[in-house]
Amino acid sequence: MIRSATHSDAPAIWGIIGPVIRAGDTYALDRDMSETDAIAYWLADDHHCFVAESDGTLLGTYYLKRNQGGGGSHVCNCGFMVSQEARGQGIARSMCEHALDTARSLDFTAMQFNFVVSTNRAAIGLWEKLGFATVGRLPRAFNHPSEGMVDALIMYKQL
Repeated sequence: MIRSATHSDAPAIWGIIGPVIRAGDTYALDRDMSETDAIAYWLADDHHCFVAESDGTLLGTYYLKRNQGGGGSHVCNCGFMVSQEARGQGIARSMCEHALDTARSLDFTAMQFNFVVSTNRAAIGLWEKLGFATVGRLPRAFNHPSEGMVDALIMYKQL
């Protein structure tokens, strides 16, 4: 089940996003970001935040927000994270499908991922299966903790 997140979900959300942030291999976030700052970022007022839950356990979380203001306000952006234990179970796919439906209901006409690390093959494969196209490549834009400087992709889908 996917539902709107509440501030009472913060500890469980941190249990999902904390290890991803600390790993530093898929998000351009400070690996030393505090729990308080990470939760403030994820649950920011301009984010629509959701959680994927099964039997009371949070398995994943995502946010959806306007990518730009003004003339770009019809395009949304999302961030997705799945707990280590729940990876490979279709949670990210379910959340992305939910996000696409939510974006349409909020009158967004496109979704854009601004910075998909090129070594994140699972995410890239899933986004492509869901109809996203790579529309840009930022050479050596991400300093991967084990692979060094790698590209980041901009991926886009019309809704």
